[in-house]
Amino acid sequence: MLHSLCVPATLASSASCSKTLNVHAKASSPYQPLYLRFRTSHVENVRYLRTLGVIDHVSRHQRLPSPDTIDRVLNIVNFLKSKGFLESDFPRLAYLCPGLFASELDPTDIAPVFEFLTVDLSASAQESCSLINKCPQILFSDVDYCLKPTLNYLRQLGIERLNFPSTLNAHLLNTRVEKLHGKVKFLRSIGLTHQEISRICARLPSIFGYSIDNNLRPKYDYLVEEMEGNLEELKKFPQYFAFSLEKRIAPRHLHLKRRNVRLPLKRMLLWGDEKFYAKWK
Repeated sequence: MLHSLCVPATLASSASCSKTLNVHAKASSPYQPLYLRFRTSHVENVRYLRTLGVIDHVSRHQRLPSPDTIDRVLNIVNFLKSKGFLESDFPRLAYLCPGLFASELDPTDIAPVFEFLTVDLSASAQESCSLINKCPQILFSDVDYCLKPTLNYLRQLGIERLNFPSTLNAHLLNTRVEKLHGKVKFLRSIGLTHQEISRICARLPSIFGYSIDNNLRPKYDYLVEEMEGNLEELKKFPQYFAFSLEKRIAPRHLHLKRRNVRLPLKRMLLWGDEKFYAKWK
């Protein structure tokens, strides 16, 4: 017995309506997800910058940074990455120099520093990144009024390999000439010639990081007045200025004085405590 298959009118109507809705949904799909895609992209960018540590985490009740702000920060991040910075570098950069990721900063503001490091300092991309990592504030230094004059001044004093990515070199390059000259002026005041000063600075570049009033002058006065030393000893061993007056220089001098022993500065200061005090019981 044959049965005819009948589709109720209501079902047919429903199916037709469903097809119509699907057609409309497909037709409208290019428009509705546009906002969703934009929103998703913005949230993902915010999340990405948070993982780098360049923007703060915000609570649910706070608004996300504006798209314009995020775009500007991303521009800086992408520019730094194009210069060789790794994603692992960004938390340190943001911690030491939060202004680097301020929304008003533009890559063109810091591009001249990279050119200076490459052209004037002859630093490789890796050396440039390392120097900046050790002193990110160098990115905000004026090339013509600070960095170039400082580099020329240091080179005139015979200090070489300033492109070597050490913390000392990074901070030296970011020091204004006036401050460097103050240390040279002090060395001249105690009787050293320009040639002798150059040799001392080349052997001990860290001398530019020492305070005159709290380090250099007290140590020089102690050498001359208490230890009855002279400039000749200082010329032979300028590293004397690198040792602590309270913890190393004075205690060892007094220890030797009580034993009526006098040593060259180098021998007096370079030995470790165990070896020194075992030798001079």
